[in-house]
This record gives sequence, C-alpha cells and structure tokens, in this order.
Amino acid sequence: MTSKIMGGLSVTFAGLLLAGCAASVADAPAATIATAPEQVEPAMAAPTSAALPADRNVLFWSQEMRAMAFRAMDQMPQLAASRVIAAGANTRALPMGEPLDLGAFDLDAFMDAQSTAAIVVVQDGEIVLERYGLGFSADQKWTSFSVAKSLTSTLVGAAIADGYINSVDDPVTQYITDLAGSAYDDVTIQQLLTMSSGVGWSEDYSDPNSDVAQFNDYVAEDGMDPTVSYLRNLPRASEPGTDWNYSTGETNLVGVLVSEATGKTLSDYLSEKVWSPFGMAQDATWLLGNTGHEIAGCCIQATTRDMARFGLFTLGDGMADGERVVPEGWLEEATSPIFQLDGSGRGYGYQWWTYPGEIYAANGIFGQGIFIDPTRNLVIATNANWAQPTGEGGSSGRLFGFYRAVIGAVEARGSD
Repeated sequence: MTSKIMGGLSVTFAGLLLAGCAASVADAPAATIATAPEQVEPAMAAPTSAALPADRNVLFWSQEMRAMAFRAMDQMPQLAASRVIAAGANTRALPMGEPLDLGAFDLDAFMDAQSTAAIVVVQDGEIVLERYGLGFSADQKWTSFSVAKSLTSTLVGAAIADGYINSVDDPVTQYITDLAGSAYDDVTIQQLLTMSSGVGWSEDYSDPNSDVAQFNDYVAEDGMDPTVSYLRNLPRASEPGTDWNYSTGETNLVGVLVSEATGKTLSDYLSEKVWSPFGMAQDATWLLGNTGHEIAGCCIQATTRDMARFGLFTLGDGMADGERVVPEGWLEEATSPIFQLDGSGRGYGYQWWTYPGEIYAANGIFGQGIFIDPTRNLVIATNANWAQPTGEGGSSGRLFGFYRAVIGAVEARGSD
C-alpha cells in the first residue's frame, strides 16, 4: 500500500517527551531578515519547565508546545538521550550573495501561514535569502524529523566506499544476522533503502494498532535490538522490489545495518565522513532510542545553515575536504526516482524524494526539508511548525509554491 504522506517518521518512539512550554509563539518576535549571525534578533529561550506533555505522541502536542520543543529535543536527557555529531575545526564558508528578489511573492505572509522558523536559500554556494521566525535564530538547532532518513542513506554509500559493505545488492541478513529466517531473507540493501522490501508494515499515525504505534511499547526478545526484534516478526506482504510502502521502521533498520557493518555509532560515522570534513559550523546531535542506538529515521538536531551545507555536500557529488565520501555516481543513483509514486512525477530513491527536473529533497513532518535543484545549483533548507504534520490544510502546496517562486527568481536573475 502506497503512503500518501510527504515525509514521515515514527512519532511515538519511547522517550521522546519534551518539557511543557510556558511561553507562546503568539508572543514571538516577527520573522526578520538575517544576513549574518550577529544580525539575528535574540532567540527565544528553550523550554525550562519540568512539566511534560500529557500525551506522549508529538502529533497531539499543541502548536505552541511544538514551537518551543522542536528547538530543544536534545536538551532533556532525562527524557530523550542524544549523541553528539561533532563538527571539525574548519567551517565551510557560506558567503552572503546578492539578495534574491522574489518579486510579487509575499514572503511574510508565507512564513506566517506556515509558522516558519527558518529559511536558508543557497545559490552558487552563496546565501541569497535567509529569514527566521518564531523567535528562532541562525545559531540554534531545530529537529529534522524524517530529513534524517536521507542522511542515514548517505552513510550506506559511505560504508560501501569504505569497504564495510560490498554492494546494495547484498542481502540484508548478511549484516543483520538476527533477521535470518524472517521475511527479510530475500531482501537486499537496495530494497531496504527504497522501502520496497515487501515486508508488511503500517505507518498510519492515527491507528493505535498500526506498526508505527505498536512499536513504541514493544518489548524486544532477549539480547536483540528492538527494531530487529520487531521487524523480524512481520509477515511478507509482497515480493521484494515490487511495491513501495513507506516505513520508518525500515529506515531504523538501515541504521542498524550501518552500525553493524562499520562497528561505529551513526553519530560518530556521520561526523567522521561528513560533518567534520565538510565543514559544518556547529556540532549536531542525534536522538537515541531506548537501547542507546540512534533513531535512524528521525531526529537530527542541527542549524538550518548546516542542513543547507549538507545539501551542498550532495550537490558536490559527495566530496568532503577533497576526499570522496560515497562512491562516484552514488548520489545520482540515490536521488533518482527508482519508484514513481503518482502522476505528478513524484518519486522515491534511496530515502530521498524525487521530483521532475532532477530535483530531489529530504522531507520531514511539520515542514522540515532540504530541497535541492542541481540544474540551478540551488539548495533551500527550511524549518517550520505547521499546524498539521504532513501538509494538510495547504501547507505542502504553499511550500512548493515558495520553491517555485525561488526558482523563478533565480531564473529571472540569470536572464538579466
């Protein structure tokens, strides 16, 4: 069954509880232009209250609570532990370019309607538009939700380049032996990456009997990773490689595979291969599940500028500090529409959403994203707090309207 969501995540994993928020985004300063960190207005403080949301599911938190919590997911270790993704000593410059003129597009109205926290537009390696709202600022981190999936898949490419994994054609059970004898026996790494394993999984956030809901309270078999333990008991729904079915559980399984193959935590490996050598400006963090393993399908906390830098990393074909991180051609393959999802041209690659014109994106619920247009050498990183998680009420359409406005402005400037 094909999911209709723009980009999902497991939102009911154990431990993801954030403190209650006394402040309201209704009192937050208006969005302001920021051309450098020192010109950004003071940021809204992170939540300090010890009170917890009454509901463990982020989907049912108030919008005001989310606006505070999304910038502080890694600051409450008693609720959700995290691991640092260390940046290096050198920062990749993001110089300010000529400001982009969006013409008649009403950016203020767009940001207000979307509850936008941040927009960073980079064209030809220069910031041409940068705006912040909700009291958020350039030096603060916002949680990525399912944007993290695309970073996780990139680590598979790195593990292949490093010789830890032979090929995406390898069986998953070669690296996760506890899956032997399950519906994953005939599933390849590529099929796992493209969410086409054929293993039954329901990612219906409104259904308490769905897999994404039941996994939250699942008790693993002794000595086994909970993700592996849960997924190994799921039935076969279709032949591997034939049907696309959105599954955050399987992205978490990709993370287990990378850690098993490399012998490293995902945070350390991402720091080693990308975050440090490419020159991210700040340490990031990755939330951990209840076994101390990174939640691979979700929850990297990073600055919006550093997420834009990750987009530049992909535009540069996966090179960092002069060294190749992923095999040549990996990103072209990973961001190709291996599965076409609907008549609009939307597709899915290796944990990347694809669109016509060689455009690809990492998407997360509530409006997080990295939009990448290789033809125009363009990266747009956004963070937001939509009223609804997956674009209901027009949020998704407005976001793509903004993307079109940026593309139009880039093209108009190129024709001058």
